Amino acid sequence: MSKPFLTYDQQLDKLLYEKKLLINDRTAAKELLRSIGYFSLIGGYKAPFINPMTRIYQNNASFEDIYALYQFDLLLRELVFKYLCIIECKIRQLISYHFCNLHGEQQAAYLSSENFNLTKRNAADISRLIKILSYQANKNPHHNYVVHQRQLYHNVPLWVLINTLSYGQLSMFYTLLPFKLQSNISKNFLGINERHLECYLKILTLFRNVCAHNERLYSFRIHIDFPDTSLHKKLKIPKMHGHYKYGKRDLFGLVIAFRYLLSNNDFLEFKRSLNKLMKKHIESSTQITENSLLKMMGFPNNWKNITRFSI
Repeated sequence: MSKPFLTYDQQLDKLLYEKKLLINDRTAAKELLRSIGYFSLIGGYKAPFINPMTRIYQNNASFEDIYALYQFDLLLRELVFKYLCIIECKIRQLISYHFCNLHGEQQAAYLSSENFNLTKRNAADISRLIKILSYQANKNPHHNYVVHQRQLYHNVPLWVLINTLSYGQLSMFYTLLPFKLQSNISKNFLGINERHLECYLKILTLFRNVCAHNERLYSFRIHIDFPDTSLHKKLKIPKMHGHYKYGKRDLFGLVIAFRYLLSNNDFLEFKRSLNKLMKKHIESSTQITENSLLKMMGFPNNWKNITRFSI
């Protein structure tokens, strides 16, 4: 049966009397339900505090504990999103630079399927991408800088148009480029080949969507693998059934990707901010330990050593 609609007071009563969740400030809790919603707050962040068999909260867990984890994840999303945007900016620039360096500034170049890796397998995706590019160049009225180029020059260079594309569309653009162009772009990142960069862009799109849509990030898992890297080996990450236990489908995989895709200074800043955020939450929580948080996030205990090794 579908779950029945409950008022805010009924939701709190259920948590308090049926689920045994402590509520120290009912008025504040009710306001949080109004602002965030039961599904996003309780449904999204109850797992560390509830017995999965009895569905009863344990160890004197409180509504405030759940909200604190929600707040931690909110700040985590903001931090990760900041550095995803830095990578996105660099990828936009590199794709437009190397494509235009080869094909010039005319929009006809990126609207021609001949300038992509036109295989039978890629044909439908290339056609779909060109339709997106054509709409942005010739019809979309919502970007003033594109409209200006269109009206004044009757041509929108890729270095202008590229800013209208989403993370997913950038990933598609790179995937459909000929091998030589992919290689020229990937050479701007140490320790990454063109296939690894293609994989990273696809996965970064998934994390970007989680951040943009305010979904739970700290325990997010993906359905495809991050590439194996030298950092997995240098960190001595254990294997299970022949696969690394951490850094493959979890948030630590994204941290490893950041190590390759960000500048050294940017990554050090990201790592310091992440460590500070995690430390603050652990110190303020009576429910979540360092080990339990690392496990939920998919981090090895020695994750901070990631900057000790060259890539």
